Amino acid sequence: MTSTTDRTGTADNTADRERGAAPATPRSGTAAPTAPADHAGLRERFAPLLEEIAAGAAERDRERRLPHAEVRALADAGFTAVTVPVAQGGHGVGIETFFRLLIDLGEADSNLPQLLRAHFSHVEELLREEDDPDAARRLEAIAGGVVIGNASHERSTATVGDLVTTVAPDGDGYRLDGEKHYSTGSLFADWIDVSARTADGGRARVTVRADAPGVTLRDDWDGFGQILTGSGSTLFEGVQVAADQVRVRPQGGDGQPTTQTSFLQLVLLSSLVGVGRAALRDAVGFVRTRTRVYSQGSGATAAQDPLVQQVIGRISARVAAAEDAVLAAARTAPEEEREALIDAAELRTIQAQLTAVPDVLSVTTELFEVGGASATSTARALDRHWRNARTLSSHNPVIYQERAIGDRILNGTGLLYFWSTGEKPRSS
Repeated sequence: MTSTTDRTGTADNTADRERGAAPATPRSGTAAPTAPADHAGLRERFAPLLEEIAAGAAERDRERRLPHAEVRALADAGFTAVTVPVAQGGHGVGIETFFRLLIDLGEADSNLPQLLRAHFSHVEELLREEDDPDAARRLEAIAGGVVIGNASHERSTATVGDLVTTVAPDGDGYRLDGEKHYSTGSLFADWIDVSARTADGGRARVTVRADAPGVTLRDDWDGFGQILTGSGSTLFEGVQVAADQVRVRPQGGDGQPTTQTSFLQLVLLSSLVGVGRAALRDAVGFVRTRTRVYSQGSGATAAQDPLVQQVIGRISARVAAAEDAVLAAARTAPEEEREALIDAAELRTIQAQLTAVPDVLSVTTELFEVGGASATSTARALDRHWRNARTLSSHNPVIYQERAIGDRILNGTGLLYFWSTGEKPRSS
């Protein structure tokens, strides 16, 4: 399914949620928090919304109905501001609580944590600029409901690590031109973070309004899983950008130790663990409703069959192991920008990926052992769990991660900290 989205004149007055300004109206729902909340308190607060999201997940997948209403509901409820400090109107949660909440959201609908990955990464960057008054204003806007999208990946003929998208001085500001693919979350966003090449060959992060003239958002993601993340392409044609929305990065920044790579990977892994929990939940629900049994079975019902019990027990252990691995990695996230701490967190995150991926893929396959052919009914949509897990697991491929940490352990080689695709330069 392919369509072009025009954001001009949409509902939810985007002008009221301008990034860089305090929200024009307070967030709907309850009053802003006065102190950071723990996971249990926030889980209870968001439980009705998460249950509502979960109830419609299978139908949205069958109909390929993008979760615009669900994203807006999460923003209005304050979920998209859980890591924003209390002083700026958020919940001020720590990193482990944040990833616990993402796993909860992933269980409700695994598309949602992934499509909000750029948003939460943007917040994380702002949190590391705590002395910048502009960062505080931007955080306040996010607490007011602003959602950030992503446009970084390209499918051009550029070499690995290079970009075709450009940002160049134009009058008092800049002009942005180029095309991006896998623009996850941008269809739901108010603002989009764009990576671009500067005139001197450097790199810049450019933040543009999603409904700015010259921005075209396409719903053309054709993957078989995570089909509701809005990971389509984005075209920028002569987009005018204010100077304060362009952040030029130092030369040679790519590949330097940073907390962002482990953070971004842990968002994907949290969504993956959410898939595993949802698969286990649906397998249990399916078994409990079955009254028919196999002639070779040993129980009066499927739930009383020892072999079915064995499958449920086995996949429950794998889900628990995957969740523990991800949360253990989250606990290593450094509070200081010290290279040794960043490196330890990156290594633990990669190790969590190498265990969580096969565990959850196994769960989403073995769940079909509990019900025979009836478990493949499209009405149940149990296949979406495998499709979503397989798609999530394809990010930053495991085969390269296995080699990277093997090389690190054996030879002390530095970790990657940067993922890019492109064409290899041809030898002369």
